[in-house]
Amino acid sequence: MPSDDRSFRGGEDAAAPVDAGLLSPVTARTRGAASDDVVLRHLVEAEISLGRALVSVGAAPESILAALNAAADPDWLREIDIPRLAGDAVADGNPMIPLIALLRARVAGEDPDAAAWIHRGATSQDIIDSALMTLGRDVASRIDADLGETIATLALLAERHRADPAAARTLTQHAVPTTIGARVAGWIRALIDARSDLHVVANSLPAQLGGAAGTLAAFVEQFGPDTAAALPALFADELGLAQPRAPWHTERRPVTRLGDALATVVAALGLVATDVATLARTEIGEVSLGAGGGSSAMPHKQNPVDAVLIRSAALRAPGLAAQLHLAAGLAVDERPDGAWHAEWPVLVELLQLTAGAASRGAALTGGLGFDAGRARANLALTGGLIVTERLGIALRPLIGSARFDELVEAAGAGGDLRELVATLPEAADLDVDALLDPAEYLGLAVSLADAAVREAREAE
Repeated sequence: MPSDDRSFRGGEDAAAPVDAGLLSPVTARTRGAASDDVVLRHLVEAEISLGRALVSVGAAPESILAALNAAADPDWLREIDIPRLAGDAVADGNPMIPLIALLRARVAGEDPDAAAWIHRGATSQDIIDSALMTLGRDVASRIDADLGETIATLALLAERHRADPAAARTLTQHAVPTTIGARVAGWIRALIDARSDLHVVANSLPAQLGGAAGTLAAFVEQFGPDTAAALPALFADELGLAQPRAPWHTERRPVTRLGDALATVVAALGLVATDVATLARTEIGEVSLGAGGGSSAMPHKQNPVDAVLIRSAALRAPGLAAQLHLAAGLAVDERPDGAWHAEWPVLVELLQLTAGAASRGAALTGGLGFDAGRARANLALTGGLIVTERLGIALRPLIGSARFDELVEAAGAGGDLRELVATLPEAADLDVDALLDPAEYLGLAVSLADAAVREAREAE
């Protein structure tokens, strides 16, 4: 029987839509980093910054500044009905048209003459692109802080377990010995590189100012070519963005570079999360978690929820970055017909997703512990065969490949590897216990851990 509750069906009396990330728990606590109200604030700031730039370049009178600043009043911004604004955006295809009307009315209430300077010479894409760049910069700063915390925590763990042996796994199977510290070092390097990439991109995001078709014709016509040429740099300074080389209405590299950097961060966090989820398996048990999620049916479980949520982000982020590239490739003419519009929700979702993953990464590593004893016990699961590579280096010259292969086959069938080696006449001068000790076959694992720790400390 159909429900009589119209709030589930929409309609005039339905409640305003709510999007708190109910089905995206990885973003639920960080969704506010790029929520609609935050996007609105960046749109307004971009619009007001254009007016300030016009004053700075000498095109507009200084008397308009007070009225412009009034439009940035947080109390007034909170009064804007965002669901209604979104609905009004449908008619013209973007939110700037109805927002400009609101801004002009607000500014006119302070100074009627100042309202004429709102959106003077610009096009909607100038404001939206610039706002998305400042949004990206601010969210990237938040992500950077969480990554810094995660890297610092991992550096402490890598230092603590620099020489604790563990089984390296390739194609899911025991390969050769490594150390816990060396494994963590791999996580650290990936995160440092991803953080560096994001930092470079975030600090080079450009403002957008080209007018109707990227020629700044309206600015030239009103203020002259010299003023028009100087305006983009001043606009960028007002926003704290990089000066654009030229209008980039259809040259979408700033957006795809940001998307790629965000996806790289999520991938690096996904590496950590995947390893943690594996090592936390009951039968492996090499890591412990500071906090775990419960099960609705199995109260004995401690699920690695943070790792699971980060992995969910790592599965989603590449597709979002790819969508940005697809849109960039379809940005035709001098202004795109839909490709640009397709970028907005994708970029915002990717920003939210990366912020969420970075936050969960800091939480995950903050409570992470390693069980060096369990790691050593797991090393023994193959009865010493984890050092087969080392044995081959030592024994093949003495007994030949055929006999060595027979020895390994016998050990794999249940034979005692130590006894098989010790009874070889050719091995009489060998220290068999040392030869079979995984801790004696670590290569440069300890040095690699130490190098990653130093790099992490230098990056602080």
